[in-house]
Amino acid sequence: MSRVLITGASRGIGRATAIELARRGHEVIATARDVDAVADIPAAVRLRLDVTDQASVDAAIREMGRVDVLLSNAGDTLRAPVETVPLPEVARIFELNTFGALRVAQAVLPGMRDRGFGRIVFVSSVQGRLVIPLIGTYAASKWALEAFAEALAIETRKFGITVQLIEPGAVASDGAARAAVHLDEASPYYPLLGQLAGSRGDLIGVDQVARTIADAIDDDETPLRIPVGATATGQLAARKVAPEDEPFVAVPLEW
Repeated sequence: MSRVLITGASRGIGRATAIELARRGHEVIATARDVDAVADIPAAVRLRLDVTDQASVDAAIREMGRVDVLLSNAGDTLRAPVETVPLPEVARIFELNTFGALRVAQAVLPGMRDRGFGRIVFVSSVQGRLVIPLIGTYAASKWALEAFAEALAIETRKFGITVQLIEPGAVASDGAARAAVHLDEASPYYPLLGQLAGSRGDLIGVDQVARTIADAIDDDETPLRIPVGATATGQLAARKVAPEDEPFVAVPLEW
């Protein structure tokens, strides 16, 4: 079985996947900014790791030892129109979702290259391939992550390293509820906010995403991109056949 490093293991997809991988016999390295939050996870190793802090990443990597698989899961989202989204918030989301994922991948790649094998699994989103209004900042961070991941897959396959992108649709976790909202009733874009909740499609559970990730780790023939859930599959199919000369509307909106 593999030694699997999981970032953002304290809640949601990360926590569920840590539990699923441990159940399958993998050696889980559970990390989070607050290490106390992973104390009850059945992990071989529990460490503090803040993906936005290079010193934190370096210290955790030194302490954890060999990593066969990286599950890059730490992330966050927000709600704001592009016109008024605070640029420091854009920077924060990219620092966590994109640069943080890249920072940890860069830390584990030398060891994987030296051993001639390894796997990096990025938790992306269906929004890594399409855009939903008011969630453009999150989507942009995931589009950028997907570009890095695809380049990495090409660059590292000769070293025995495989790369996967997990692309869930809307997930029944606390991520959306915790999302910062940067618009109020005075905003001309405010009506869109009320429509988002009813337009996310059927929610998928974190356990379904966890099983998909675990299956990908266990399967040597897993493809680069793995949509999760009927909503994600349907949206991506619609996006593929949509005209390229106009914006693609992934969710029903009265706008």
